Amino acid sequence: MLNPLFRAAFVAFGLSAGIATIAFAANPVQTRETAKGKTLVDAKGMTLYTFNKDSDGKSACNGPCAAAWPPVTASAGDTGSNGYSVIIRDDGSRQWAYQGKALYTWTKDAKPGDITGDGFLNGAWHVAQP
Repeated sequence: MLNPLFRAAFVAFGLSAGIATIAFAANPVQTRETAKGKTLVDAKGMTLYTFNKDSDGKSACNGPCAAAWPPVTASAGDTGSNGYSVIIRDDGSRQWAYQGKALYTWTKDAKPGDITGDGFLNGAWHVAQP
């Protein structure tokens, strides 16, 4: 049997280590060089975008828009840090955001490093950059 003081320290260490792991694993966004310079990408290396019509912490891209521009989804336990946050979409799902701007991929990007959505819709879509 563990000494109660040692057990409390062990549990506290385990909890803090678990929280650190959750925070680290929660952010699926990375940085990669593209033709536009440093760009945010998803875990597969696909370029991430922001949309001018979104307001801080609120996505305006729903329905057919979200089919073409899939939101970068977050899980229920995900939390943000270092400029990243999780917003709630109109349908109740969770989406990653960077500096308050929702993040999306573009279905017409075929491979990592593609930036074909940049400037789409009269400049409303932009590659997300740190």
